[in-house]
Amino acid sequence: MSVNTSQVETGGDHFGARLAKAVAERGPLCVGIDPHPGLLDAWGLTRDAAGVERFARTVVDALADRVAVLKPQSAFFERYGARGVAVLERVIADARSAGALVLNDVKRGDIGSTMDAYAAAYLDPSSPLCGDAMTASPYLGFGSLAPLLATAAAHGNGVFVLGLTSNPEGPQVQHAVAADGRTVAQTVLDAVADANAGYAPYGPVGVVVGATVGETGHDLSRVGGPFLAPGLGAQGATADDLRAVFGDARRAVLPSVSREVLRAGPDEASLRSVAARAADDFRAVLA
Repeated sequence: MSVNTSQVETGGDHFGARLAKAVAERGPLCVGIDPHPGLLDAWGLTRDAAGVERFARTVVDALADRVAVLKPQSAFFERYGARGVAVLERVIADARSAGALVLNDVKRGDIGSTMDAYAAAYLDPSSPLCGDAMTASPYLGFGSLAPLLATAAAHGNGVFVLGLTSNPEGPQVQHAVAADGRTVAQTVLDAVADANAGYAPYGPVGVVVGATVGETGHDLSRVGGPFLAPGLGAQGATADDLRAVFGDARRAVLPSVSREVLRAGPDEASLRSVAARAADDFRAVLA
């Protein structure tokens, strides 16, 4: 995600403006905090809440004062029950205190009062799990996201919805053709564009588009919000793939890496070095 600082809305406190400012100051990089068992083993840590806490706090200490976004994957914390969720709460608070934006990678999707509860959990500042944004699935119908979007707007936070994902099963749903001739994914992209109308430089609703999907055949030009691009590094995509996937829309891309950076740990200096190199590589491609 490449942003000219002159484009950042003066005094803007909504998520899109905060993200643009963070990227302008810290570079275009989102680093996942994914303490999955293989990484815990590689770091010499135990597969329990204590190991997860040591892992996550090391990442926060190394990177939260220098990368734009940290993205904890909630499942890797939830698997350890209440102690794991308590670690996640502390990670969110400490990362935000150090200046990083926090994107809770939770991919929630439901309807009605359940969606209201997810919105309160991840987007309302009264919750200890509240970050700056969350991921969500729109595939129960984009309208099912209304509680998330309303709560995000009320508190200046953001939502990244799944758009074109890199898993092989994704196209079965995302590339299916709706009654009006658009793909299901294109209806999501167009709905996001409507939700972002009137915001500058970016709206609060982003889209997840995998960096491994190649030329999508979809119109990304109207979205008006940021794109989260996972799949870089360990999953096979490179910085150059961002040109093929996003074309002229690449200036709004926030590249996301996890294992590519995390396997440099537990040494904090190594984590910082790999993250800085990745941000420089992405900055050159996204300019």
